[in-house]
Amino acid sequence: MPLILRSLVIIACVAIAALTPAHAQSPSSQPMTREQIEGIVREYLLNNPEIIIEAVEGLEEKRRREAERERSAALSAKSDQILNDGDAPIAGNPQGDVTIVEFFDYRCPYCKQVAPTLTELLRGDAKLRFVFKELPILGPDSVVAARAALAANMQGKYLAMHERLLRHRGGFDEQTITRIAGEAGLDVARLKADMGKPEIDAMLDRNRQLARDLAINGTPAFIIGDKVVPGAADLQTLKRLIAGARKR
Repeated sequence: MPLILRSLVIIACVAIAALTPAHAQSPSSQPMTREQIEGIVREYLLNNPEIIIEAVEGLEEKRRREAERERSAALSAKSDQILNDGDAPIAGNPQGDVTIVEFFDYRCPYCKQVAPTLTELLRGDAKLRFVFKELPILGPDSVVAARAALAANMQGKYLAMHERLLRHRGGFDEQTITRIAGEAGLDVARLKADMGKPEIDAMLDRNRQLARDLAINGTPAFIIGDKVVPGAADLQTLKRLIAGARKR
């Protein structure tokens, strides 16, 4: 039985017990059958449908608060890994006063959609630091693209590769990666060799685990200060969150 339904039944049974006449609980009373109990519960819920809405809303709010507490604790416990992983590519001002962390997938259409907004944001804010967290969750091609980007970082050309991978529409086979890497000015042979290095496996594993710890289940997702922001946030929302982080 689903958790919410089970909780509703419990709530209804408690309410019914409270409303049941005292003589029904006497030793001389015959115990009710399961069918009788289910009938009473059903009738009670049909006659008092508002209790269903109240119970669902209460459960959802409780879960939301619990999830926020867990996420806040994870943000604090994992802050060094979030902000200062030495293998994570960065952009903007390395000494910036506010850091944005983005979890993204090169095949994610929403990541592609928000990319120009992030470019505009970085160009307009000289005090902003940006950390990239590849989170390839959309299949094997996503993993290939993430490996290629991190291999490009080993040549000091992460941004050139990153921007081209985001602009690309379609899959990422070897021919496509070779072409994009060439356009980005990379040593293609070295890139292919570096893509298989264990350091890249370790980086992707860390990103996946970090996303799980922070309850990040999709891309894009941003961390700004003490906030996790899911989805392709617009420019004004990002600016507002950055301003809030600066005040704190």
